[in-house]
Amino acid sequence: MNVAIQQLIHSVDLISPELILLATVCVMFITGPFFVSEGGAAPPGLRKRWGAFSLVALACAGFVWFTSPHADPVTTGPFRVDNLTWYVRGLSLIIGAVLAVLFIDQVDDSHSAEAQACLLAILAGVNLTAIANDLVVLFLALELVSIPTYVLLYLPRRGQSNQEATVKYILLSIFSSAVMLYGMSLLYGAVGTTNLVGILEALRGGQAAGSATLLRMSAALLVAGLSFRVAAVPFHFYAPDVFQGVTSAGAALLSFIPKVVGFVAFMRLLPLAGGLGLQTPAAGAPSLRLLLAVLSIASMLIGNLLALRQQNLQRLLAYSSIAHAGYMLVGLAVGWGAGTTSGISALLFYLAAYGLMTIGVFALIACVGSSGSAIRTQSDLAGLSRTHPAIALGLAVCLISLTGLPPTGGFFGKLNLFLASWSDGTTMGIVLAASLALNAAISAWYYMRLVAVMYFENAPGDAPQKVSLAPAVAGAACALGTVLLFLAPQTIWELAARFTP
Repeated sequence: MNVAIQQLIHSVDLISPELILLATVCVMFITGPFFVSEGGAAPPGLRKRWGAFSLVALACAGFVWFTSPHADPVTTGPFRVDNLTWYVRGLSLIIGAVLAVLFIDQVDDSHSAEAQACLLAILAGVNLTAIANDLVVLFLALELVSIPTYVLLYLPRRGQSNQEATVKYILLSIFSSAVMLYGMSLLYGAVGTTNLVGILEALRGGQAAGSATLLRMSAALLVAGLSFRVAAVPFHFYAPDVFQGVTSAGAALLSFIPKVVGFVAFMRLLPLAGGLGLQTPAAGAPSLRLLLAVLSIASMLIGNLLALRQQNLQRLLAYSSIAHAGYMLVGLAVGWGAGTTSGISALLFYLAAYGLMTIGVFALIACVGSSGSAIRTQSDLAGLSRTHPAIALGLAVCLISLTGLPPTGGFFGKLNLFLASWSDGTTMGIVLAASLALNAAISAWYYMRLVAVMYFENAPGDAPQKVSLAPAVAGAACALGTVLLFLAPQTIWELAARFTP
């Protein structure tokens, strides 16, 4: 116990950006109610001030992150600081700033402090997932993402659809956490430690040779629990209803944050696969790579095919999110293969590109209208290029990026995943590359259909004219970011390629 306490004390400087965020969360939760009357009335513009306060906290955490040394990795104790930690911290803080701006006009003044506090807590959980070197820390970090998400989805509006969507997400997310916790407990029972480095050493040393069945059950449960978070088939069924019921800002959060934490947790646990005997199909054991490849193909195909049938925009983007989980699983299935391009590096690059383009779409459809998101169906986009040409242009850029076409970051994102799987040199890699190309072509139909509606159909007479500034700024930043990622992708790629197990 004393050793564990000493390790925690010595590790405080390793988690300073997260401590800044969590300290700000405490300040917001404690002081926020004092600015709201007993009747729920709040001073006008309070949400803008809390949004600014949140951005200041993110800037402080970003300064500590950027100036922290990341050349010398730390792999002992409960926290692991390496190139993955540095990359994920930067990605979460930058995207978190965009989300903080987006949420300013999506939550009323009386609940703005709690909403921004929940967002900062979620971002701290994302970073702690990347820094986790212990099963207990990993699970707590994942829950630090999940629990504030429940609150944040409920705060913006209190309609029946929002309540139903939030309850669905809560119940299914709790079930997912229980499945994953059970998998972790089986893994601990097999090896006798929760430290990831200790688990890997025990597996390599053959200390768990007599618990092969237990280990395989643990692997299956961990994959199932994390597949729910990334919305991969067959654990995707909650996504369309939840995306449709929550606000555009809530859907933007759900489309990106769970994928980051899910795939980062996969990356932390994937090196254990060799010790579990699942990395290669030896001795009749099913290959973990094969399992991930099957999930990838199923997610891409089902997500894209069902998206073709949707008229509700947020429901369409939910199925799009499922398909993109399949694209990212391509990189995870390839892993650190023998190919010229690393699947994990391609996945990390794609996460950055995907965050910009998907949040950009949600932000831009949220900025037109006055009720959280007046643009709810495809027909609502008709004539947008004439009523709001700048918004239509930004939305077209983000949709083209989701398709994977130049000149956007999505082009290099999909290209890197394709090259990683094709250069793997295995039949599985070639099948994954072909599936990715086929599904990218399928997705082009419904993405380009939205662009066509904006530019080639006439606007209805009652087209919404009001534009919310905060979502417009967030959407413009994302659209600009995805173009810059196409023009200068090398810096992000080099940062993504630094991570090795």
